[in-house]
Amino acid sequence: MAGNSDPLSPRAKLAVTAGKAVAAASRAAGRGSGSVIGGRVALKLDPDLLARLAQNLDCILVSATNGKTTTTRLIAEALRAAGPVVSNALGANMPAGITSALAGGSEAKFGVIEVDEKYLAGVARDTDPKCIALLNLSRDQLDRAGETRMLAENWREGLAGSKAVLVANCDDPLVVWAASSSPNVIWVAAGQMWKDDAWSCPSCGGVMQRPDDDWFCGECGFRRPTPTWALSDDHVLDPHGSAWPIHLQLPGRANKANAASSAAVAAVFGVPPQVALERMYQVQAVAGRYDVVQYQGRDLRLLLAKNPAGWLETFSLIDPPPTPVILSVNARSADGTDTSWLWDVDYTQLAGHPIIVLGDRKLDLAVRLEVADQQFQVCDDLDQALQQCPPGRIEVIANYTAFQDLRRRVGN
Repeated sequence: MAGNSDPLSPRAKLAVTAGKAVAAASRAAGRGSGSVIGGRVALKLDPDLLARLAQNLDCILVSATNGKTTTTRLIAEALRAAGPVVSNALGANMPAGITSALAGGSEAKFGVIEVDEKYLAGVARDTDPKCIALLNLSRDQLDRAGETRMLAENWREGLAGSKAVLVANCDDPLVVWAASSSPNVIWVAAGQMWKDDAWSCPSCGGVMQRPDDDWFCGECGFRRPTPTWALSDDHVLDPHGSAWPIHLQLPGRANKANAASSAAVAAVFGVPPQVALERMYQVQAVAGRYDVVQYQGRDLRLLLAKNPAGWLETFSLIDPPPTPVILSVNARSADGTDTSWLWDVDYTQLAGHPIIVLGDRKLDLAVRLEVADQQFQVCDDLDQALQQCPPGRIEVIANYTAFQDLRRRVGN
């Protein structure tokens, strides 16, 4: 039953209190939100704390390579129509960060939880979710997470026989392979722009056939399931064939796909599509992503892109040339230290844009742009970059820690 009616044990209460104190100290020292270190301390004191905090919540897990933070936020907004929500809205998506977030939701009915792909099976075991949304799988942080086929296999094994309702993207063969081990799946046709991680069949290794928007393996028969929900242009189609308009303040097709999956999740908990989609309109930005900020008299739109699939989606929504584009790439532990993924991004799509390159690994990116025959300038920092940009709004695209660096710089 949802709603925290059972009190926590004294040990759990002590763990929660200690975690909050450490998090507050971290914030006071200017070391970020403190959610991760606070969660780590709490779990040290009570290793079962995450399960204890989740036991009286209707938990919804959201996992993917791209879009999970935004989708988590959209689902949370939709479900507030049915009751109070606690969520790790800032994206701390490993067990420590999730524990810290749930510790602040004593009155919540729903726990809407973004989960790092590598930790999904373990978090599912701890939280006994009612619903799990699986959006996509593509290459990302190969030094940490391994290749996508391994992740899909981990999902498949970890979710086998799960009692949760899975809301899964039927256009991603890796997601379908992972979800197919579960008995209760709602398929959503959310689309898949990036296909380069799904040309071989995850079931048998054969070559995937992709006629139009369909896909199948000609060798073993593994194929795209029939969806019951779908994104169709600017509408969500529900299982009854009704079309519900999507009105978002967030840009791009990818966010419409996120909204379609979010509407399907909300319906599992009795929130009608019309109500869910209306509430999603309230979301203007997600942890700084898509924000337009003023800095030194210029309008900067901040966009996060941390892997090839994400950069492909981001390129599709930026303003056309001659809008200047600032690209910033780091390779710290939170980004993944392997920058070989830069060679999988099609930077020719930036032709005609003035391009400025920043970040710890600006020279890696510069070499990639040189090979792609793009004109660019390398700068040491944002202030220097702005001096090189022509008038008008500037698109700023950065991977994870580079994005956080830029947000701090512009005071966002």
